[in-house]
Amino acid sequence: MSKIHTALKASAGSARGGVPSDSPAFSSLDEKLIAAGVAPDMLAEVRTTRPPNGGGFFDHLIRKKAIGEIPLLKILSEHFSLPFWPKLPMESINIDFTRDVSIQYLKKHKIVPLITAEEAVIAVNDPTNFQPVDDLRQILKKPHLPAVLSPQDAITAVINMAYDMSRSSAKDYFEEINQSATDDLISKIDETADLLDETSDAPIIKLVNLILSGALKDRASDIHVEPYSGNLKIRYRIDGVLYDTLSLPRRIQSPLVSRIKIMAKLNIAEKRLPQDGRIEIKIADRLVDIRVSIIPTAFGERVVLRLLDKTSHILMLSDLGMHDERIKLLNKLIKSPYGIILVTGPTGSGKTTTLYAALSTINRPEINIITIEDPIEYQMDGVGQIQVNPKIELTFAAGLRSIVRQDPDVILIGEIRDRETAEIAIQSSLTGHLVFSTLHTNDAASAVTRLIDMGVEPFLVTSSIVAIIAQRLVRVLCPHCKETYEPDEESLANLGIDSSLSRQQVFYRKKGCNLCMQTGFRGRTGIFEILIVDDEIKKMVLKTSDANQINDLAIKRGMITLQQDGIDKVLKGITTTEEVLRVTRSLNREDDIVIEV
Repeated sequence: MSKIHTALKASAGSARGGVPSDSPAFSSLDEKLIAAGVAPDMLAEVRTTRPPNGGGFFDHLIRKKAIGEIPLLKILSEHFSLPFWPKLPMESINIDFTRDVSIQYLKKHKIVPLITAEEAVIAVNDPTNFQPVDDLRQILKKPHLPAVLSPQDAITAVINMAYDMSRSSAKDYFEEINQSATDDLISKIDETADLLDETSDAPIIKLVNLILSGALKDRASDIHVEPYSGNLKIRYRIDGVLYDTLSLPRRIQSPLVSRIKIMAKLNIAEKRLPQDGRIEIKIADRLVDIRVSIIPTAFGERVVLRLLDKTSHILMLSDLGMHDERIKLLNKLIKSPYGIILVTGPTGSGKTTTLYAALSTINRPEINIITIEDPIEYQMDGVGQIQVNPKIELTFAAGLRSIVRQDPDVILIGEIRDRETAEIAIQSSLTGHLVFSTLHTNDAASAVTRLIDMGVEPFLVTSSIVAIIAQRLVRVLCPHCKETYEPDEESLANLGIDSSLSRQQVFYRKKGCNLCMQTGFRGRTGIFEILIVDDEIKKMVLKTSDANQINDLAIKRGMITLQQDGIDKVLKGITTTEEVLRVTRSLNREDDIVIEV
């Protein structure tokens, strides 16, 4: 860093927005900035004006929009002979520095050490702010660590990742919690703050923040806080399966639930009735919406937190795991001018994701799309979205009556729960609207039975429904550690696979590594069956509502079942026979995981 010392110490005051310097180094820098388009008057103004909200001379230039950050850093790189790294490596970084340096210090000065097996540097955003860099060298005991220039966003991303990875286990904090800690719970949170920046010393706040940030880090979709007679269990649902994460003393249950209630703006004194609420948090650069459900049980209040990452992108049909032929079929179906397309499956099987993938495919300015949901899980530009609110009698049925007067082309109903909603949906489809909705049934054929059981006439079902899609989510084998094996004949027979295939086909099973948290799986994909309600199926529905007979006829007419789609993914090495059986027959129970029934 000697280059910075020799060239900049004399002119540090000028660079920080103080008295203008006559240093040759800065005179030539001014010339380069003016050549890049910065007005001389702007330079003079920034030099003589104290930057608002802190920051240095270069920050002030960028805030004044005199020059962009990247062009400025390129000029500074050339001027001070420092390498410019527009992107910083995010893998294999040594994060030991997080034990000795606070995240606030690095974010304040926009610096971060990057120490890998191949190289060691300090990324800086302002090359004139050399004192914090020198201090960091002393702390790290690396006096000759060179500096590189990087954008502020790149530096912040590395800082967030490093401190997220270094978060101590929540187990380290539970011993600190005692009765006096509950006094700290009454501080109300009014604004969305970055949990990685949380500086409160209250152990219960640390514990809740660690549970939330740990869940995001582990890709969990739900957090379960479950009190029992002797302990308090914290479980994460990862890729659709519950895993025991923490076992805490029972005495922590009351302050922990109270802290969650305060974050969700619920009544902390009410412990006898169920409560529902919402929390919005920021972890690093991710905005997360959390649905909170609290119910009283024999041993205290049980909490389930559903995590919805608002920064996640809406998937396209090609991202769902469908075969190319099925994508073509679905593309054709969702462009129907009218009718109902139903997506069925249990809770957490990805029905809403599939519907939004369909909506994103047909979403165009000339089409009016309105949805009514509970809750709104994805926000989509160009789509009018209504949140169900039973407290003011805004139910699915009530909302639907208003939607049809909004001149919609496409309507999405979050779920058909009762006869009234089903009938309004059918009426909408019969009057020229394309309706998407979901039902909770085991397979596609059972959706017909369910609607008729609700009281919908069979002739209305056949005249309105275009197709029914059933789906499940299976875990995907970790590509880094999956291994080949020869399955036994019983496993193959359970899936209906000919045992002779095992000699020609390569089968994979899970193993486990650090990248998949030793589970052997990373991520999920869908398996689907699509029942087209053609003339033959309509005749069958008018005769009988027996799901087995409807299913048999659909298979004869070419429908690929959930299990057959699962077999295809097993043969392609995407998932395992056990996974397909788990979601299609619910026969498999693994010893090393907890499966919620």
